Amino acid sequence: MTRVLPPLHEGHAPIYLLQAFAEAVDAFELWDGSSSEPMVQCEGRQVTISSVFGRMRTCSDILPFRLREAVVEIVGEMAAPVTEHPMPTYAVAAVPLRALCVESLKGMAA
Repeated sequence: MTRVLPPLHEGHAPIYLLQAFAEAVDAFELWDGSSSEPMVQCEGRQVTISSVFGRMRTCSDILPFRLREAVVEIVGEMAAPVTEHPMPTYAVAAVPLRALCVESLKGMAA
């Protein structure tokens, strides 16, 4: 099976994966959890937002402020790692976002 998303290089993501993460955050904000999981484009392929968040769970790149604020708004009480760290990484944001995706998908299946 081929990988849909590119691997990280020593903890760093290629720019198009960083862009896909930003699009996934935007899509998550609009998702009400009652419809199918949103998809974003990465290198010409449609991928689920949970796949993007999953790939970024080990990304050591610094999270831009705009995304930091959006993530804090989305994850609510799980935002402590994002808000308490002076320079949070994409990984710190990706972990709770992925968890919320999985939780929403489980709720849909029940």
